[in-house]
Amino acid sequence: MVRRLTPMLKEFLAEESAGGIVLMVAALAALVLANSPLAASYNGVLGMQVTAAIGEAGISKPLLLWINDGLMALFFFLVGLEVKREVLDGQLASWKQASLPLFAAIGGMAAPALVFLWINAGMPENTSGWAIPAATDIAFALGVLALMGNRVPVALKALLLAIAVIDDIGAIAIIAIFYSENIQPGMLIGAGAVLAVMVALGRMGVARNWPYVLLGILLWVLVLKSGVHATLAGVAAAMAIPMVAGDERPLERMEHGLHPWVAFFIVPVFALANAGVSLAGLELADLLAPLPLGIALGLVLGKQAGILGLSWIAVKAGMASLPDDVNWRQLHGLSLVAGIGFTMSLFIGALAFDDPAQMDAVKLGVLSGSLVSALAGVALLWFGKGTAPSEARQENVA
Repeated sequence: MVRRLTPMLKEFLAEESAGGIVLMVAALAALVLANSPLAASYNGVLGMQVTAAIGEAGISKPLLLWINDGLMALFFFLVGLEVKREVLDGQLASWKQASLPLFAAIGGMAAPALVFLWINAGMPENTSGWAIPAATDIAFALGVLALMGNRVPVALKALLLAIAVIDDIGAIAIIAIFYSENIQPGMLIGAGAVLAVMVALGRMGVARNWPYVLLGILLWVLVLKSGVHATLAGVAAAMAIPMVAGDERPLERMEHGLHPWVAFFIVPVFALANAGVSLAGLELADLLAPLPLGIALGLVLGKQAGILGLSWIAVKAGMASLPDDVNWRQLHGLSLVAGIGFTMSLFIGALAFDDPAQMDAVKLGVLSGSLVSALAGVALLWFGKGTAPSEARQENVA
């Protein structure tokens, strides 16, 4: 599996890695604020009611929900752009390139969910959180790999990116199917009509940003009112953006323009708003409760078992091949680093649970599982010499 990294992909990896470091700082700041004398002010600001209205029509939500439903719609719009580009002209454009990431991502989503459900068997109040450990935070994970410099081959970072893109597709499907409720058919039909207009504009080769921006805002409002989670409007809108329109490449232009805002502002703001959990009075029993333990073990054990296990089966069966310059030890390290769930895990947790106590448990599980995964992955990649994958490659498809 040999593929030269395009300048755009190299730039993307660099920005994503740097964004991951900013994300770490934001998460640490949230923890400090939630455990400082400023905790009441921190929670008060997040709970502050914010209203956007035109005449009698308006939307009123706490600031936290504006961040989670509004700003994160832009995050999901970027995810949609990345997915479309990778499928049409990137790491997932052919079966040879996509096979290993596909098997790895499937294993990396299924095994953590099974671990969570096993730990929480007999706890029906917790089972709606089964998808929390299935997610991978690509920015955080690439940020961790960036800290190790040349010890990590670029091919491994590209593989992690491809796995995370497929993981994001799975997360989008999970949110759409399992975390939508009280569907309003009229609003959904309206959203479908707006999306159809956006797709028509894309087919006509309209390259300017503003028609998609205006229609995208209307689409977000309609999806928000429909009962489907509002962030999915971002993904749907991204699918309408054309790759090529005349001499222009609107999708790449939008992705390039939006990515720094998402990496260095939107995702860190989300982390700052959602990672704050009070550690006052925390005991070992709190970490060993089924909800946080299921999430943590899903991230730490489920991710590596699923990614490494299904990848090994796929390679041995001749259905996939290891990238050049990547060995099994490095793939094992990647599977651990992929256990950094953070942004998407916290996001799914907020959809799964309304109870503040359960959300605190979710945060404990996500933070502890992500921390252990990061440290274990770094240790394995830093100190592990690994072995050349030549034997495995001889069994791979050409």
